[in-house]
Amino acid sequence: QVQLVESGGGSAVAGGSLTLSCAASGISYSRYCMGWFRQDPGKEREGVAAIYTAGGRIYYADSVKGRFTISQDKDNDKNSVFLQMNNVKPEDTAMYYCAAGFTCHGSPAAIDYWGQGTQVTVSS
Repeated sequence: QVQLVESGGGSAVAGGSLTLSCAASGISYSRYCMGWFRQDPGKEREGVAAIYTAGGRIYYADSVKGRFTISQDKDNDKNSVFLQMNNVKPEDTAMYYCAAGFTCHGSPAAIDYWGQGTQVTVSS
């Protein structure tokens, strides 16, 4: 059974930093990519960052390039994916979801597994 559990959301002031974590279990990094999506109420869910262990590819949305960094840790018992958010802006405010699938940098429809989400709120 695949489980994705996010943590680390919260509040920050513009220009500050937050780190999101996703503990993944029951999933093989060699087959699946991992990613982060976000969604504001009334808006579509959008991809933020994705990492493909097989091949080493990393993708970022244009809006977060140079500010966010996705990484993964496969050395502990639970595979983990992180999103380091630096120089955050009020427009980064959203519910952030950890995701896993075969394609993690495109449409949310391509995602096979979702976490429950963690809220990020950035004030100006």
